[in-house]
Amino acid sequence: MLPHEREEKSISNEELLKIGVDVLKNEADSLLASAGKIGMEMAEAARIISRCGGRIVVSGLGKSGHVGRKTAATFASLGVPAFFLHAAEGVHGDLGMVCREDIGYFLSNSGETRELIDLIPYFKRLGAPIIAVTGNVDSTLAREADIVLDCHVDHEADPLKLAPTSSTTLQMALGDAVAGMTTTLLGLGKEDFAMFHPGGTLGKRLLLRVSDLMGTGARIPFTDIDAMVREALFHITSKGYGATLVVDAKGELAGIFTDGDLRRLIERHGVQTFDSPVAQCMTKTPCVIEPDKLAVEALRLMEERSISVLIVVENNKPVGVLHLHDLLRAGVA
Repeated sequence: MLPHEREEKSISNEELLKIGVDVLKNEADSLLASAGKIGMEMAEAARIISRCGGRIVVSGLGKSGHVGRKTAATFASLGVPAFFLHAAEGVHGDLGMVCREDIGYFLSNSGETRELIDLIPYFKRLGAPIIAVTGNVDSTLAREADIVLDCHVDHEADPLKLAPTSSTTLQMALGDAVAGMTTTLLGLGKEDFAMFHPGGTLGKRLLLRVSDLMGTGARIPFTDIDAMVREALFHITSKGYGATLVVDAKGELAGIFTDGDLRRLIERHGVQTFDSPVAQCMTKTPCVIEPDKLAVEALRLMEERSISVLIVVENNKPVGVLHLHDLLRAGVA
């Protein structure tokens, strides 16, 4: 009977939820069991990969192949050159992509996947080491590999104990672990990671600096410290920042006067406040930031102070203005 021809089994939501929770627990138990038995072979794998002069050639078939694609992507995202080689395509011409400086990272739960075994002689001929991730340490793959990472599980996590669940979860986790260890060995930091993700939000948060986003030159609203509120109002409305920077005769920052300050003044004193000296109405200790700071630091300051505008200064002289909208447009916020 085909799946769509079957009738739904009568079962309560509580019973159904328990099945799902049991799957999660079974997979978690497999991860914990592996963490308790894995040995120095994982450290050796990370060291070999960190010294690799070529690329990590990840290969597998079926569900292990799906895990392999993710593992290759994880290595690449951390700055370790890697690509996925389909085991069946490899023996039909794609092995031409493999070089002497590469490393094989083979995944097979049984360790006897024929298409994967057929790749071994080519790697041996090149002298490229092989790291095997297998659930059978007595398999052909394990015997031929230079390093073996044991991904054996006592049983799969699904209710039938048949579908690749715990085994593939463990394969993926081992790949993540080795990748994390390799990152540490290579001394990669957040900015290195961001370089490989320039188009994503994470890359923008880690790479963009205040100087990349701030308004400069004629875009900066300036008001002289001897000016009246009436003049400051013109600068607030003409530049679009909802604020004006107040500077002294030396061009140094003396304060900031915002549209919020103006509204509060009008509420208290009426329109006669337009003829008040701006020096008496401004905020004398505004929040400032330097241009070489990360944009994400500017966002944190804005959130902590509940403000939407930051003054960018060098040697106490304003060199730019950063608005929350600038961060939003850049994808930082």
